[in-house]
Amino acid sequence: MEERQRFYCRSCYADMLHDHDRNEKYYQGIRAAVARVKARGEKVIVLDIGTGTGLLSMMAVSAGADFCYAVEVFKPMANAAQCIVEKNGFSDKIKIINKHSTDVTVGPDGDMQMKANVLITELFDTELIGEGALPSYEHAHQNLVQEGCEAVPHRATVYAQLVESELLWSWAQLQEAEVEGARLVPPPAVGCCSGAHSVCDIQLSQVSPHSFTPLGPLCTMFSVDFSKPVSSAPQSHHSQFVAQASGRAQVVLSWWDIDMDPSGTIVCSMAPDWTYPQPKTSPWRDHWMQSVYFLPVERKVTEGEELSLTVCHDDYSLWYSLQTHSQQHSQSEAGLSRPCCTCQAHLVWTRPRFGELNDKLRTESYVSALRSVLREDSVCLGVSDGSLLPVFAHMLRAKKVFSLENSRMSKQVIEQVLEANSMKGGVELLEIRPEQLTSNDLGGEQISVLMGEPYFSTSLLPWHSLFFWYCRTALAGLLQPNTTILPCSATLHMVAVEFQDLWRIRAPCGTCEGFDVTPMDKMVQQSLDFRESREAEPHPLWEYPCRALTQSTAVMTFDFTQCVPQQQIISQGSLPFIRSGRCHGVALWMEYHLTDDITVSAGLIGPISKQGDCEWSRHRKQGVYFFRSAWDSSGDGRAAVSYSFTFEPSSGDIKMDFTVESQ
Repeated sequence: MEERQRFYCRSCYADMLHDHDRNEKYYQGIRAAVARVKARGEKVIVLDIGTGTGLLSMMAVSAGADFCYAVEVFKPMANAAQCIVEKNGFSDKIKIINKHSTDVTVGPDGDMQMKANVLITELFDTELIGEGALPSYEHAHQNLVQEGCEAVPHRATVYAQLVESELLWSWAQLQEAEVEGARLVPPPAVGCCSGAHSVCDIQLSQVSPHSFTPLGPLCTMFSVDFSKPVSSAPQSHHSQFVAQASGRAQVVLSWWDIDMDPSGTIVCSMAPDWTYPQPKTSPWRDHWMQSVYFLPVERKVTEGEELSLTVCHDDYSLWYSLQTHSQQHSQSEAGLSRPCCTCQAHLVWTRPRFGELNDKLRTESYVSALRSVLREDSVCLGVSDGSLLPVFAHMLRAKKVFSLENSRMSKQVIEQVLEANSMKGGVELLEIRPEQLTSNDLGGEQISVLMGEPYFSTSLLPWHSLFFWYCRTALAGLLQPNTTILPCSATLHMVAVEFQDLWRIRAPCGTCEGFDVTPMDKMVQQSLDFRESREAEPHPLWEYPCRALTQSTAVMTFDFTQCVPQQQIISQGSLPFIRSGRCHGVALWMEYHLTDDITVSAGLIGPISKQGDCEWSRHRKQGVYFFRSAWDSSGDGRAAVSYSFTFEPSSGDIKMDFTVESQ
């Protein structure tokens, strides 16, 4: 039961049901496909793979299909589809099959009585093929559908554009940093590593065109016709073009569209909003976004140069490479091998983490804070995962620097950094848990500076980084009486917000394209009644625009100079609405006070504008607490969000509750 509740709460089905553009175009394509089969005088037998709520099958029957086989591998979702199909009176014409499509059988005693002549699927992700679309199509054409079947969608086309972007490239490679006039260079193995092969899927609409320079046109990379047999074998495709500008080729921006009909008149596009003449008319969706791919190495290109962009794919993923026109044929075979990280850094640091480590202003804050607390006799201990703070402390001439690393791989990456900068042995890296550390491990030294960003790879919500406080408590016996703790404290902040679009992922749908999907709404609502789900969830808010309807405020302070208390920390108060709008919930984040006058925010990174616009850190996810129902604020200050926070020292969790009250 608990697994099902978690699934409904966290799934993207609500977002998909709210995606009117997607649903409308599927319906148009299904009507047209059913009509084409009927025009041939045939019975319309539909196979719907990945039926989800059963929506597309109900569309098919409503369009005149004689029978529908709806396949859904995930049992809770198959049960939901059965409820929705029954609710809408389609049980006699839709059969829900709770199997993977590759396990479905055809024949008198099979799951399907006969092969289908209309194939409907929604097997796509941001990368198009990442959910196993190609193997599923391949099997379906071989075993489950008739030759010459109709398919909705009919085809998909993948597009790509080569760009230079300092912002996006900072997510892929460690860049030089400056500390006290000395350069900290990345290890050579990191610089020549092709990086993690997994796609970077983001809301590309939130990356301003000013953040990148197009070096070539938007290229059509390849298309897949789903009405014909599909191969899942590795393939490569090339697009030749002339460079439009000189620069550093670093990044490929990519998206796809699907034609719902053979003529390509019904098109559902994933293009970012800045490709539209009127960006506000672009549909918003979170289940399909856009992709960013990082080239294995950056290379200079010259305006007018003839280039060839290559995309390779296996059955689940894509990757890109760039060649000059003359190199294309010699490198095509090598390009079929999937890139992988050989330096370990891309396995230790996520892409947002790379961006965080490359943030020069953030680095300056930490270096300034360290400079203000370090002395020649300082003995430092760093507690953060894969952090450069201990390296900075060594560069600032601390007497001795130790660092606790959470894994062998993390330790090896920092060793590479030290070696690349002729500082081997400058930081003693200890693969030991804080509670297991002894004075012997420190060579009998006592710690005078305990430092952390703090950053821990297992943190999901902002306050999970309070693990640093627990580490500090576990290490209390190894600290000098006057030890400096950096950061000295942290504060939890909140602001009530109106989301431009993110609210859709938790909003009930009711009716979708004329079909009653309230059983799904009820299941989602039941899942939200679980205590776990009534807490906040993590989201990178820079990708999801919102307006602040209240002021932001610090609601709780954690004093790292003291050990974790045994008693709860409780904070209560209220924030009046000062702007009109529809309040969907509360955004939450942490700010770390490195010293009395240096603070680093993992949330808001600038003042809220007069209109309420917010600028969020791209490096960390913020917490979002969605209200059960939105609240319309007039902004006159007569209504307020009342809050109650309770920090539980025994678990490190923060319980929270919010109510909107009118005065």
